[in-house]
Amino acid sequence: MTIASHLQELRKKHEALAAMVEEAQRSPGSDDLQIAEWKKQKLKLKEEITRLSQGPH
Repeated sequence: MTIASHLQELRKKHEALAAMVEEAQRSPGSDDLQIAEWKKQKLKLKEEITRLSQGPH
């Protein structure tokens, strides 16, 4: 897998998690722990995307 295709896959996962978080936050009675977990996963993906986008130094 190339870095570009890996980045594309990471971005898709990040967008999917963002949609899940947004939907859950709009729903009354949502599981706050699950939302927090999704947010952590989003942050990890974002950090990985940033790291890979910058390339080697």
